[in-house]
Amino acid sequence: MSTSNQSNAAAVRAFRVLETLAQAGRPLSMTDLVDALALPKQTVHRILVQLTDAYLITRGAGDRLYECSPRVRSLAVNVLMHAGPAAARHALLEQLVEKIGETCNLTMLSGNDVVYVDRVETEWPLRMHLQPGSHVPLHCSASGKLLLSFMPRERRERMIETLPLRAYSERTIIDRDALRKELSMTRRRLLAINNQEHLQGLIAIAVPVMLDRNRACAAIAVQAPIGRVALDDLLAFVPDLRLAAEETAKTFHD
Repeated sequence: MSTSNQSNAAAVRAFRVLETLAQAGRPLSMTDLVDALALPKQTVHRILVQLTDAYLITRGAGDRLYECSPRVRSLAVNVLMHAGPAAARHALLEQLVEKIGETCNLTMLSGNDVVYVDRVETEWPLRMHLQPGSHVPLHCSASGKLLLSFMPRERRERMIETLPLRAYSERTIIDRDALRKELSMTRRRLLAINNQEHLQGLIAIAVPVMLDRNRACAAIAVQAPIGRVALDDLLAFVPDLRLAAEETAKTFHD
């Protein structure tokens, strides 16, 4: 095999490792990767060392489990923000904002935070300015609680136990058992509510963008200041949010 072909093959194997880690939804051991990739153990070990040295994967302190690094997660978000389907997703958000009259956004998980993949601001002068790429906490944002509720149970529980439940307002949920109950209710109703939990005076609701019956890949949310609307006003638009989420889901399948 020529040097060029060998390099190409090595690059493809490295990509397969990243792809497997990204799809797993949880950190994996080298044994897990060997089984999933059907490659020799020494080959997988060599790839893991190379990817770790390049900060494309990380390993938890004191354990042997690997996951995609923040560098890779940032790349994935940038692709979603600027790739072909991004225009269609943005148009759906624009239609929502036109109907609701409040800021709407599309968010996804990024490590221990939620990242704004896209956002369309309302024209009202009173609003919260956040650019695509901004991060907000999981435990006190509507999108964060929604996406956390759809995590596989083992990963969700690990997140609940390790997240720093910082109080951003007097309404922030900082008790882990209370958060578990909130997430259970959120998943059952397919709807998350942020009642001034992140910022005093700001409310939001979010619905899931479902890849299938059990997997949410993103969330669509609307937020507004309580000086302009009440929570019940936002809840009246849940059917519109769900319709936009269904259309957005199609862009992740295409």
